[in-house]
Amino acid sequence: MPKKEEKLGISVKKSEDFSEWYTQVIQKAELADYTSVSGCMVFKPYSFFMWEIVQSEVDKKFKEIGIKNCYFPLFIPESLLKKEESHVKGFNPEVAWVTHAGNTKLNERLAVRPTSETIMYESFAKWIRSWRDLPLRLNQWNNIVRWEFKHPIALLRTREFLWNEGHTVFASKEEAEKEKEQILNIYSDFLNDYMALYGVIGKKTEKEKFPGAEATYSIELFLPSGKAIQGPDFHSDGQNFAKAFNIKFLDKDEKEDYVWQNTFAITTRMLGVMIGVHGDDNGLVMPPKMAPVQVVVVPIIFDKTKDKVLKKADEIKSKLKGLRVEVDDREGYSSGWKFNEWELKGVPVRLEIGPRDIEKSQVILVRRDNGKKEPVKISELNKKTDKVLEDIHENLYRKSKKFFNDNTIKVKNFNEFKKGINDKKLVLANFCNKVKCEEEIKDKTGGATSRVIIKEEKGKCVHCGKEGNFLVYFARAY
Repeated sequence: MPKKEEKLGISVKKSEDFSEWYTQVIQKAELADYTSVSGCMVFKPYSFFMWEIVQSEVDKKFKEIGIKNCYFPLFIPESLLKKEESHVKGFNPEVAWVTHAGNTKLNERLAVRPTSETIMYESFAKWIRSWRDLPLRLNQWNNIVRWEFKHPIALLRTREFLWNEGHTVFASKEEAEKEKEQILNIYSDFLNDYMALYGVIGKKTEKEKFPGAEATYSIELFLPSGKAIQGPDFHSDGQNFAKAFNIKFLDKDEKEDYVWQNTFAITTRMLGVMIGVHGDDNGLVMPPKMAPVQVVVVPIIFDKTKDKVLKKADEIKSKLKGLRVEVDDREGYSSGWKFNEWELKGVPVRLEIGPRDIEKSQVILVRRDNGKKEPVKISELNKKTDKVLEDIHENLYRKSKKFFNDNTIKVKNFNEFKKGINDKKLVLANFCNKVKCEEEIKDKTGGATSRVIIKEEKGKCVHCGKEGNFLVYFARAY
């Protein structure tokens, strides 16, 4: 047997040690690799293909509503980064600095892009002069470096990651506010329709909002580790950056005013969430639209019938037009070993075909999400495969939503709150939205933080007992 066969299989159960399970899946399914730079990882082709789907589909939706792509420098002068104080205060501990060019010390330190507001808005101030220059709706697909944290986790929490960062500028507050629903719907639809992920949209508390923003909105998700994680987000920046960078325009009445701005992003973190939510003890379980290989055909090979079976396998591949199909005709590997490898890689549908199947003009179709096997006539394969892929997506989304709801509890007092957090649940409670109160909650619960405000509801704060008319999700988080 080839040595490679020894690498297959996840040695821990997801329910017993999520962290170790996740690490093994990332490595054994050949998604990513670690490097000598702590917290920085290699996206192998299998995972980068998934990110390309995120890029292409989200980018298509952005373009449909008039957002255009651009690119700004990776390096940001320190003087620019300091222009917006609350922004800098939020990011300063995470900034990586370039101090030398060769052996020569730079006159001014350059930040390695932690986010692009400051470098972009210097240009916006030059470009925007009148209402005719607005709206300005730009987006970048790029990499970001944020250095401060102790325990990197591949895809979920890395020092360098990939994302989109949208930066839009409007003449009025009303126009800027209309964009929020537009963008959050694009992100939410993608999570639902491609990643089969359920999450809730809400507003961040004062403590958790983006530095420099007036308000932050995000899609929050929950992982089987018992931790919440922030998904795509949208920031209403108001006129804060406009005033810091002097971005003004003349309106139709020839009056000068500051512009209104928004920012928004989706990151490679979502790949980690998708892997963590859907995977099982055998490895990845891929939503069909995200899978690099949607259907794998595994020929059952015997010496006498080898050529006949391989020919039929290739015919089946050509028959399944519009799908990402691979025929596993590798020699030196048993059929069972191949089954296990494709299960580990989460391929949604496996088609097994041997000489007996050819006699019956059928294949054996195996679903990755539930392991169900059934014979399918080759003449009906196209229709059946499309239907199964659709069913797999719906099943994964349904399970994701059920998991989220089953692990959410609404509490009335702080004892119930602490118990919920210790039981690794999403806790829903009334909250006063005071920064000090939230800091005390975090201290008393070993790290629980607010996730999102989902609505206003009359009540008393679960912690301080004062007016707490905000219904908020809390959990320990990544």
